[in-house]
Amino acid sequence: MAQFIYKAITPTGEQLEGHIEAGSEAEVIAKIQEAGNIPVLAKEMKAGFSLENLMASRKKVSQKQVGFFTEQLATLLNSGMPLDRSLSVMIELSDDERIKNMVEQIRDKVRGGGSLSDAMEEQHGVFSTMYTNMVRAGEMGGTLEVSLQRLSDYLKSSKELRDSVVSAMIYPAILLVLAVGSLFILLAKVVPKFKPLFEDANIELPLLTQVVFAGAELVQSFWWVFVIAIVAIVAIIKQQLKDPEFRYKVDQKMLNLPLFGELITRVETAKFTRTLGTLADSGVPLLSGLAVAKKVINNTVLLKAISNATEKVKHGTPLSDALAKEESFPRLAQQLLSVGEETGNLDDMLVRASDTYDGEVKNTIDRMLSVLVPVLVLALAAMIFTIVFAILMPMMNMSELVG
Repeated sequence: MAQFIYKAITPTGEQLEGHIEAGSEAEVIAKIQEAGNIPVLAKEMKAGFSLENLMASRKKVSQKQVGFFTEQLATLLNSGMPLDRSLSVMIELSDDERIKNMVEQIRDKVRGGGSLSDAMEEQHGVFSTMYTNMVRAGEMGGTLEVSLQRLSDYLKSSKELRDSVVSAMIYPAILLVLAVGSLFILLAKVVPKFKPLFEDANIELPLLTQVVFAGAELVQSFWWVFVIAIVAIVAIIKQQLKDPEFRYKVDQKMLNLPLFGELITRVETAKFTRTLGTLADSGVPLLSGLAVAKKVINNTVLLKAISNATEKVKHGTPLSDALAKEESFPRLAQQLLSVGEETGNLDDMLVRASDTYDGEVKNTIDRMLSVLVPVLVLALAAMIFTIVFAILMPMMNMSELVG
């Protein structure tokens, strides 16, 4: 018998954590399910660092591969092929050893009488809690292929949203790197070459030129101080973000930023509504769905709002009314959920809300880029002009003296 740590979600949406003694992870999962709870994590407690664990983490299946696996399995099941045979076909078609080994383990578990959701839970860190809960709901309702198709659509939409945000940030990031790099090169390599010229001419340098030369000397002699300072600041901020109160204040300020705050709110809302809508559409109870869906939220202010709303839902308050009392949650999303509850189509309205916010995210990104890119370009131009002008001023004075 070994010691296992476990996490589970109760039918009312509460999260349970603890330790349990069992012979295997499957036994832990079985015990959690027998108690009427949804297993989230069951992992054997192992002390210390091991090379085996390191190698296992390096071989982790990517989310892109999970998406492809889901789409392929849904297609095979929708064609009428049994689960066992579908998994065998996927093993035969796969060229990736990681995927092949994973599917073999899942197939062997299924052939041994286990459920697909249990087999997926044993692939620690590959399939999310939401994923396995949807698969389990599909198995219980006899609609596994439908649940997998919804999962495939969900993963595609989530990837598109994530990719659109990342792609939009690449260009401003490149401009920022160019601006800092150009400034560093000018101060470290170009500006110092003019100083001996002005010293030989024995002229009084304007204040701006003196400041630029002082900055150049600082960069040239103490560049390593800047590197250490940046690393130290990043390390301190990362450490401070582990403090819940500090993290909450930072997240609150981020939401108040022009454009960036809108983008964060809409991205988080799109993720939450799509996750909850997909879970509800697959038959997962609302409270259990809320407990799982809020895990996709990264901003602690919005997370607190959803957690507060979840507590009210537990006491019988409709979800839309509970969220309406939270100022940080968008009003449009609240109204859409209210319509969904009134018409009895909450799951459909949640998915529609996510589609709406996906579009809002793209519009916000376009607006943000239309402002941010020109600002960065102008800032770069202003820095270069200031340095060039600081060098030209004493040169013009020299030409006047010669004249």
